[in-house]
Amino acid sequence: MADDGLLKWTVIVLTCQHKDSVYAFQRELDGRQKRGVLPADALLLTVPDPHARLGSGGATLNALLMAAEHLSARAGYSVVNADVLDEAHVLILHTGRDFPWDACSRAFCWVPVQRSDDVEGAVCCLDLLLDCLSTKICAGSPPGVWVCGTDMILNIPTRQLISWDRFSGVRVVALPGDISFAVNHGIYLTDAESRVCNIIYKGSKEKISCAALPDGKVPLVSGPVFFSRTVAEKLLQTHVLSPLDGCTYLGMDSGAPPLEISLFLDILMCLCSDLTEQEFINGERTGCTSPSGPQGAVVRSGRAVLWRTLRGPSISMLYVQDGRYDYLTQSGREHIIRLTETRTQTIILSHIQDVKSVAEGSRVINSVLEAEVCVSTGAVVQHCHLQGPVQVHSGCLLSGLDLTSSSCMQRLPLSSDIIIQGHRVMLGELKLTVYTAFGAHDNLEANTDDVNASFLNQKWSDFYSRTGIQPQYLWGAERTESCCLLDARLFPVFMPRLGPVGLEGACWLLGGAGGLDSWREAWRLSLRDILVLMDQQTELRWREDLFFNVGRRRAVDALQGHTDLSLLPFFRAAALAGQQEELLQVLDSGEERKMRNSLDMLTFEDTDGLAVVSVAAGSSGDLGVAARCLACIADVLGCLAGEGKGGLRSGPAANPSWAPAFKLLEDGNLTAGVQELANQRKHWLSRPDLLVRAARHYEGAGQILLRKAVMSAREFVFIGQGEMPPLGEWQEVECPARLDLSGGWSDTPPIAFENGGLVINVAIRMDGKRPIGARVRRVPEPHLLLVSTSGEPACSISTKTLCEELTDLEDYCQPHAPGALLKAVCVCSELVCVSSPVSLKEQLLKHWGGGLEIHSWSSLPHGSGLGTSSILAGAALAAVYRCTGRSFSTISLIHDVLYLEQILTTGGGWQDQVGGLFGGVKVARSAAQLPLRVEVEQLALTPDFLSALQQHLLLVYTGKTRLARNLLQDVVRSWYARLPSIVQNTEQLVTNAEECAEACRDGSLVRLGECMNTYWQQKKLMAPGCEPTAVRSMMNTLQPLSLGQSLAGAGGGGFLFLLTREPQQKEAVREILTNIQGIGFFSVHSVELDMDGISIIQKSSEHPEQQQNT
Repeated sequence: MADDGLLKWTVIVLTCQHKDSVYAFQRELDGRQKRGVLPADALLLTVPDPHARLGSGGATLNALLMAAEHLSARAGYSVVNADVLDEAHVLILHTGRDFPWDACSRAFCWVPVQRSDDVEGAVCCLDLLLDCLSTKICAGSPPGVWVCGTDMILNIPTRQLISWDRFSGVRVVALPGDISFAVNHGIYLTDAESRVCNIIYKGSKEKISCAALPDGKVPLVSGPVFFSRTVAEKLLQTHVLSPLDGCTYLGMDSGAPPLEISLFLDILMCLCSDLTEQEFINGERTGCTSPSGPQGAVVRSGRAVLWRTLRGPSISMLYVQDGRYDYLTQSGREHIIRLTETRTQTIILSHIQDVKSVAEGSRVINSVLEAEVCVSTGAVVQHCHLQGPVQVHSGCLLSGLDLTSSSCMQRLPLSSDIIIQGHRVMLGELKLTVYTAFGAHDNLEANTDDVNASFLNQKWSDFYSRTGIQPQYLWGAERTESCCLLDARLFPVFMPRLGPVGLEGACWLLGGAGGLDSWREAWRLSLRDILVLMDQQTELRWREDLFFNVGRRRAVDALQGHTDLSLLPFFRAAALAGQQEELLQVLDSGEERKMRNSLDMLTFEDTDGLAVVSVAAGSSGDLGVAARCLACIADVLGCLAGEGKGGLRSGPAANPSWAPAFKLLEDGNLTAGVQELANQRKHWLSRPDLLVRAARHYEGAGQILLRKAVMSAREFVFIGQGEMPPLGEWQEVECPARLDLSGGWSDTPPIAFENGGLVINVAIRMDGKRPIGARVRRVPEPHLLLVSTSGEPACSISTKTLCEELTDLEDYCQPHAPGALLKAVCVCSELVCVSSPVSLKEQLLKHWGGGLEIHSWSSLPHGSGLGTSSILAGAALAAVYRCTGRSFSTISLIHDVLYLEQILTTGGGWQDQVGGLFGGVKVARSAAQLPLRVEVEQLALTPDFLSALQQHLLLVYTGKTRLARNLLQDVVRSWYARLPSIVQNTEQLVTNAEECAEACRDGSLVRLGECMNTYWQQKKLMAPGCEPTAVRSMMNTLQPLSLGQSLAGAGGGGFLFLLTREPQQKEAVREILTNIQGIGFFSVHSVELDMDGISIIQKSSEHPEQQQNT
């Protein structure tokens, strides 16, 4: 039976009829392999047909030979050995004939589909086909050879469950079609057991009706054919048998005459059960070389070899009843409908200056549209760079037009249902762009004598009358065969005296400026000529360059527009294609100009010299955009290093080489700082490890700007001045811890001011005590004595730091320096100015009449997840303000702590201080804007609900600790990259927090528990790795007892809090956890809601045990 997943191809062979296509198409395949679209270990081959008219059968045989030859060489054989097919999964794809509406064949015709792949790229018909084959048709098939054309789109809704047990022979895939369509196509005629009896190609309605199935449809010859290992070997054997050797490159090199054979009407036909040997060898078949014509003897000989070699195995048919077969015909109208009627986005990988000018139901694919380019419903613009004003009417298709075409398009009276294309051709040594125009309703192969024949949707007689053109100008005076539009030399390409002809040559045919004489003087080509002369390599390069031009513009739009578009897939694509330098230049330029605060409006250019975007500068909101821009550059550098190469992205960012740039950014000289970053970057591009280290330093630079953005919160800090308490009098502050019930991470900058944050948390005492506090007193000695105590009183650790000089405070911004938090408190509260020329002693004596003794403590373990450091900072600030006679509000403290944590360089959000400084259960919010402002609403909940909540809440110390900062860097990086999962999760964090608040207001513990469980899943998605194995074991065991549970804070360890189904479950929880093997130390704690929040306690210097709450 079929295996799960997709089929891993051993070899993928793409055949092409023009030898000049080989390099271009091979590059396309290689690019897809680099992007991960094709298996990394698959052998990719692009094989030209040895002769012009080889047929699908000859191309298949030649491709199979090439695959076997390369596999044999890989295996160390010196000759072709069929044993290499034993375990090989070979896929042969035929590009087929030229396609008038895409110069790069049907295979590389872009479709209006945008995938969410890891690497951004085009989606072509080939990609849709590969996906359909690998996941829905071929998955699970045994070793063998699959063959399929690329001239159609297969739509198969679900994977086909096919039994391959002991399969041998050939299997074909058929999709349903109408009888009216089948008369111009092929069908399979089968017996009751789905064995193919015959293949009917372009048969009569009566003949085709014999194959009708109960649903009224007929099984179309739909492309995919599977040859089992044994049949594939037999087919391979024919490459040495005359005259079939004439189908291969070996035969051509050996002088064998070419032979055209069909895959379906020759190779498969000889296996059909209804045919006799004579019928097969001598039968006349539409579309095949006649066995009775000039080459009849060779044809009959070739068929005889096929019969003798292949005859025996049967063909079984897989009929996909709910599938749809869409053949890419030469009808322009059908192609436009195909592109516009698929249910996809209107704009696909394009940059449009005025999005409102593009109507719903139109399609813009891989294009840049500047100024007013109006695209009507039902119109398609692809691979174009146009500047308006241009009106593209319904039913039109514009393709391959560059910026130089815009002036002509602006003057052109374009009507509906017109197709205008630019084709890049090689005419001798000349590389030119030829422009063509057709009507969407024109039949390219209709004889001009046909009453329905047309050009530009009008009768030929009307066209002749309007332009003065005569038939002999188009097909020659001595024409002997019937004439059709495909062969009409209509399109000027070169003027002998003036040089290349632009779009104006085709525009004259449409009624634009020009004249008959200049048209006749020009060298002209027919569409058939153009398709033969196509420079597909240049065409594909044009599309690729346009794709990256679009990508750079979209990146700038995303940054300046504060959108949630993930740029990482494009960055990966640029790195793989070697387009990083242009991208980095654009990001550097955008960053530098974003920072020029002296300008109100400015414009920067991309590497093509074209204006990309005007950006408003000079507002505080630009700092957030600037920080994201630097993070984007870090991502580009990480992509250049390669996934998993060069080391971990998280790491130190303090190399002295980058210090000058960092200093400029810290000093606010942002233009020079960004330029210095770019200058330094040049020395770090040679190895993956250097690239990763450079990425870390760009993230470090982004953190500088992010800190400056968050510091805008100090705008909401209001400190009043009053009378200082007496020298020696302690000012003591106690604070509860906090539990985050929902919404955490949404409060973390830059998420808090780019998306907006909403958190529900509650202030708690643990085992009846407030675990966090600080006290401060003024002392006569002009110094600062800083004492930090952590841990339970019985086993606490104290650190004393004496500051007598300003230099003793200079490491306040280094989180791991002794007394760093209290030093930052001294700086943030403006006790002293570190950069002042006045000494510490003089400042202390002048402003405060002496020094200060500052104590802080926490009885919570390090990394508890209960918001300790932020709440401790708030407590210390409050005690210092009280001791120095200054007044403050709690909301001012919230913003002051935000500022303090930025100068301390620890970062972090605002929910911790909200949770510990405000009492009770509250909702805290920040809007998606700068300056960052936090608003707090204490929920008015019923006493019964508060009592029930307290009785059902428990804390479990897991014995595992992890610093939130270890997680913070990854989360911020993911947010800046706008990974879709993170963006969606962030929105859901806020939504879940709103539901959590409603559950509390409604007094529903059950719904609160559901919100807590959801919140924990959201935390795990936000920061993978935040759930240690031991904690997972605890939570799984406690699940039957709990309504909801989560690790506190960022996760990774610390405290687990749970809402139990029944009240007073402390002992039950302890007993359950005791019986779990391997979880190590843990402890269970009761929870008491603290309705007051921060509390001020005065103590005298002589009797500190006497205290009074105020």
